[in-house]
Amino acid sequence: MLDVQQVRRQFPAIQHVRVAGRPAVFFDGPAGSQVPQGVIDAIGRYYVQSNANHGGCFQTSRQSDEILHEAHQAAADFVNAPAADLVAFGANMTSLTFALSRSLGRTWRHGDEVMVTRLDHDANVTPWVLAARDAGAKVQHVAVNEADCTLNMDDFQAKLSPRTRLVAVGCASNAVGTVNPVGEMVKMAHGVGAQVFLDAVHYAPHALPDVQAWDCDFLACSAYKFFGPHIGVMYGKREWLESLPVYKLRPAPAELPGRWETGTQNHECLAGVLAAIDYLADLGRPSASPEVSRRAALEQAYRLIGEYETGLLHHLMSGLAKLPDIKVWGITNPEHFAQRLPTISLTHRTHSPAHLAQRLANSGIFTWAGNFYALPLTEALQLEPTGLLRIGLLHYNTQEEIDRLLEVLAT
Repeated sequence: MLDVQQVRRQFPAIQHVRVAGRPAVFFDGPAGSQVPQGVIDAIGRYYVQSNANHGGCFQTSRQSDEILHEAHQAAADFVNAPAADLVAFGANMTSLTFALSRSLGRTWRHGDEVMVTRLDHDANVTPWVLAARDAGAKVQHVAVNEADCTLNMDDFQAKLSPRTRLVAVGCASNAVGTVNPVGEMVKMAHGVGAQVFLDAVHYAPHALPDVQAWDCDFLACSAYKFFGPHIGVMYGKREWLESLPVYKLRPAPAELPGRWETGTQNHECLAGVLAAIDYLADLGRPSASPEVSRRAALEQAYRLIGEYETGLLHHLMSGLAKLPDIKVWGITNPEHFAQRLPTISLTHRTHSPAHLAQRLANSGIFTWAGNFYALPLTEALQLEPTGLLRIGLLHYNTQEEIDRLLEVLAT
């Protein structure tokens, strides 16, 4: 079982942030998780011991390059990429996606089609819509089943055709927690010759990405959602990363991964990414078995995280079901909880999401109100402009914290 108290001791914010004399409750994780001490230490240690630019012949530069290489390997282990050079870092997922969309768009022609969904974060919609516009391609939007906020797979299948060049879909919804059947969708897309881009930003804090099992062409995620610093991560199949037209400076490397990493990277925070992934791996690595590989340790850690977070999800959903003025959007049937993550968005019969978020904040409970950039979904559900109240559970949260939230919502 996951030792939650030991986990919580590793996060300084959980120990130190107080509101009105009580410990703060961090249910704001979908917008950015808290950070363990090991990540903070790794960033500071980089500045003290290895602060240098890439490619120098002197000690600190060589030490820095070793850290960058290990960060690429850790990220490759995290997404299960077959090689470290298939992972590129950038400022954030959105910037990486815009860069890739610009390159892919140069390969599209008038009459081609690009598919996005109504369930996605806009960072996995607008970059592709703009690239399609520039190429003269058509955009197809996959509908959502409004009753449970799942993708309409009949609509997906109907709109998929030999004209489809790219399918862009999220592994999980950052607004309502729905987990999409991406493995099935990749197989269907490849069947008509389309490439697939997966947004794993919201998936990665809760479940372990696996680009080889999914066989996706591209995947992106954000380290600051899985307990690291503000850094974006992008994977691509070698054949695409090496052949696509890329926008880079002339002196920049022509080989991977430098071909896709524009400018000088955020070296200190890449040290933090390495530490964040190793923090997660350590959760699944028995103290007596340090020889367990990083990927195997991550797989075990996410089994523990998944079991614990499912318990939190049941506890919260059971409590919300007793509040008659609350409507939970998305999957609410416990028999189908395997198809969702512990991210719950709701509306109140009389109070706006912003009002609820402020009341909770006054009680030291941190949540978010709005559309969370999942604008295609809130528009489809006719929830604009007020949006939703989002409660994001992570493995450092507890049932006692959920009880505090339910108490405020009940008053």
